[in-house]
Amino acid sequence: MSPLSVFLLFLLLPSSFPFSPRPFLVRHPSPLRSDPAESTSESTSELTSAQDAEMTKQEQAAARVAELKGQEVFIKRTTGVFKCSNCNYEYKESEGDQMMIGGLNPPGTPFASLPSNYRCPTCRASKDSFTEVVEEIAGFEVNQGYGFGTNGMTGGEKNLLIFGGLGAFFVLFLAGYGLS
Repeated sequence: MSPLSVFLLFLLLPSSFPFSPRPFLVRHPSPLRSDPAESTSESTSELTSAQDAEMTKQEQAAARVAELKGQEVFIKRTTGVFKCSNCNYEYKESEGDQMMIGGLNPPGTPFASLPSNYRCPTCRASKDSFTEVVEEIAGFEVNQGYGFGTNGMTGGEKNLLIFGGLGAFFVLFLAGYGLS
């Protein structure tokens, strides 16, 4: 090992040596003060007030974070699709269930207006076993109406918009070669 690395090791790892390499960092009571207990109580009160100020600052920051997290809402938008938890049959309000054998509900019938004795057309499970399929839209609720309508889009819709735009640009770019 080089002398420089030994010196750096000596400075950085003082606990591994039998003596303290930095005696100037040890705090001694001030020679101007006569009572060491008085100096200790003053330094303790200064330390406590500094800690209280830091703690207050951290509590205010935590309160601000909690406030912002409270404003961030995952809006759940209904899709009009209800899925059977037993067989994964999907009742779509826009289609109804007339295409199934014994289906009596025409297209446009909301799931809530189906009779209470409605059963899944494939597995005969009760209406209670259906769960609504929803889309989550992340973001602040106050920002949902801003922009060109993209703040109200789901993640999948945004991906389709971005990568569909890139694909359309690529096709147009290649079509430019076909003009010549």
